Amino acid sequence: MSGSEGQVGHLTWVKGGWASFVVVQDDVVTLRSSIPSPPGSRIDGRLNVEPAADVRVKIHGSKLEADGTFTLRGRLIDANRELRDRLAALAAGTPAT
Repeated sequence: MSGSEGQVGHLTWVKGGWASFVVVQDDVVTLRSSIPSPPGSRIDGRLNVEPAADVRVKIHGSKLEADGTFTLRGRLIDANRELRDRLAALAAGTPAT
C-alpha cells in the first residue's frame, strides 16, 4: 500500500487493517479505511481507544482514494446511543468518553 501503510486509526478490523471515523450521524458513518469492503458486506472491528468496544458496519459504498486508502460509507449495526456518541466524538476529533 502507499504512505498510509502502518497508520493506526480509531479501530482495527477483525480481518486486518484499520479505519478512522470521518463522519458519524446517528447510525450512518463514513470511514477512511486501509482495506476495501464491498457494498452489502458486513465488517467487524474493535475500537483502539479505551474502553474498547466492538463495532459492526454494513457497507453501502466503497471508494478507492488517491492515497491508496478507501472511503467506506455504511450503517452501524447494533450500536447503542453511548457507542454512537463515542464514535461521533472520535469523528469530530474530541476525546471519547
